[in-house]
Amino acid sequence: MPRALMLALALAMGLAATGARAQVLATETLTVATREAPPFAMRDADGKWSGISIALWEHIARDLQLDYRFEEASLADMIDGVEDGRYDAAVAALTITPEREAVVDFSHPFYTTGFGLAVSQERVNWLGMLFGLLSWQFLQAVLLLAAVIAVVGFLFWLFERKRNADEFGGKWWKGLGSGFWLSAVTMTTVGYGDKAPRTPSGRAVALVWMFTAIIITSTFTGMIASALTADRISGSIRGPDDLPKALVGSIQGSASEIWLAERRVNFRNFDTVAQGMDAVADGRIDVFVYDKPLLQYLAADMDDGETEVLSGTFGRQDYGIALPQGSPMREAVNNALLTFLETEDWDALTFRYLGEEE
Repeated sequence: MPRALMLALALAMGLAATGARAQVLATETLTVATREAPPFAMRDADGKWSGISIALWEHIARDLQLDYRFEEASLADMIDGVEDGRYDAAVAALTITPEREAVVDFSHPFYTTGFGLAVSQERVNWLGMLFGLLSWQFLQAVLLLAAVIAVVGFLFWLFERKRNADEFGGKWWKGLGSGFWLSAVTMTTVGYGDKAPRTPSGRAVALVWMFTAIIITSTFTGMIASALTADRISGSIRGPDDLPKALVGSIQGSASEIWLAERRVNFRNFDTVAQGMDAVADGRIDVFVYDKPLLQYLAADMDDGETEVLSGTFGRQDYGIALPQGSPMREAVNNALLTFLETEDWDALTFRYLGEEE
């Protein structure tokens, strides 16, 4: 290709890029959709928006000299509005998903997180523990212990009934009762002294029983604790594996809905994260599943202290800015976004709202 032609093509490409840049920096006011998603997007009583995502967009707009106005929209409408041209962009805590990427373009991710599980603070359910005393598991433990005590009591009676007739003689049922009593008090180390083995065989049984009873007592204590506490303590949700047996809440149309659907977990829909957190605190649901930083922010902001967010994140979420497909702003927005993410101002911004990450 002649050198002159190459220079002409390069000049034409430069002019085209300049024209695209001019379109990005057009004086037309852009409509940017957003929604309440603390601490990424929040609106005060005066209608002013703030938060991590809002500050990020404001920085990009200043860098690209964009005029804009925020317009509140639902989660689903933010994507639909960008797709059909009602909005020029959408910014909040928007997770980049394949389904959304099919209808809009996203900027580079500016924040990576995962899903969190908000549950009520652990507290004892006394009614549940009462029912635990009547559970089959607890009754099995009691019957097993009674059977072992009865066997040892029978051995005491068998060896002592003739040579120690004062304590184990008489009617057979009275002798067995005395053997059962000695077996029970020996196991519990009470030792009232009203009954005692006198024969060598009886004392050998007593000696073995004393040491065996230590093991049985610890085992029996564990069985009782298991019977009384298994699923009797509120806050029994420990991770995603516990979700299928719990009453779950989330937000329809969110990325968490897809994550829950993959695990075949049904959930009760709430309009906002705050409503879901209140439902957890009130005991109307067992767990609320949503973006972890949003849950942590609201849990820390709640005064009742009845909710907590489990440690760890589950799944992966990348937040991005939604733009119309083929938007001429995308490259410029990405450049401004990536530049800001490398600054100390971005680190200070995220620390201000989220503190130290787990």
